[in-house]
Amino acid sequence: MSLAKQMRHRDKEMVPRILVQAMFALMLSTLGIVAYAQWFDVPNRGVLVEAPIVQSRDIVMTGNREGTYQVFDTDGTLIASSSDALNGFIGVLGRSIARQRDMRGLPLDAPLQVVRRDNDHVAVIDPSTEKVFELIGYGKDNVAAFARLLD
Repeated sequence: MSLAKQMRHRDKEMVPRILVQAMFALMLSTLGIVAYAQWFDVPNRGVLVEAPIVQSRDIVMTGNREGTYQVFDTDGTLIASSSDALNGFIGVLGRSIARQRDMRGLPLDAPLQVVRRDNDHVAVIDPSTEKVFELIGYGKDNVAAFARLLD
């Protein structure tokens, strides 16, 4: 058998037929499960339930073009800055909030609310956009940057 025929035969068998069939079977079964859940109003599972707020603090975040954000108390006292050690996440969340507000034409310096919930989760609530940023799964240092604002 020539080399060209060997290569052509090998290319046909690169992905076995059973794997392609299994992939489509998985796709169709997933589609069926989702359709069933939607049609029969199966309640959502694994969805975060907002626990009651036990501690709260109003803050104002302002930033510059370099991405450095400062956090002020409502009376104008500087509380934290994203340039401080282990506070970089403040800048990340500040940019996200600023983008949401800018898209809606809202003032960028409107107050935010940092809250600690009954289950000890920390969240940032933006009343102007009605967005709630539950700080879960961002890493302990990132969550601690906002938890320190409550202490």
